[in-house]
Amino acid sequence: MSRVGKQPIAVPAGVDVQLTRNLIKVKGPKGELEWEFHPELTVSAGDGQIKVLRPNDQKVYRALHGLTRSLISNMVTGVTSGFKKDLEIVGVGYRANVEGSKLVLQLGFSHPVHFPIPAGISIEVEKQTKVSISGIDKQQVGQVAANIRSVRPPEPYKGKGVKYADEIIKRKAGKSGA
Repeated sequence: MSRVGKQPIAVPAGVDVQLTRNLIKVKGPKGELEWEFHPELTVSAGDGQIKVLRPNDQKVYRALHGLTRSLISNMVTGVTSGFKKDLEIVGVGYRANVEGSKLVLQLGFSHPVHFPIPAGISIEVEKQTKVSISGIDKQQVGQVAANIRSVRPPEPYKGKGVKYADEIIKRKAGKSGA
């Protein structure tokens, strides 16, 4: 058995789980998520927990077992407490602000970069150099953070650019002059 897959998922009070064939809907105080899992896997909900079972021990089902359990667990966590990613902007004159439904980044280009905020995601800017991305879908929050970071990733000499708050940038020595 998969060590991850065999663990039941605890469903807290206030979270409603609906199963129809291979579609799971999780509804909680922060919102609602739905996901279509592999039809060969069996997902059962009851007694305040969700269990994922696989048909046999073939490699593909062992892989899907843990994956399915993790994704459903992330859905339950998302609708109860949500997910959050923090970005830091490093560099002189580099800053961000939210204007309507767009994040406006000034990152040393000749023009400001307008990043549209997708539905289901909220972005907050504090002190113009700290950007906080939050939402109920873990994958979407991570993807939006990665897309913002990819506009100007941190460079290794001075560390200028957009980086994750917990990211450590390996610095390189510059040219060694004589």
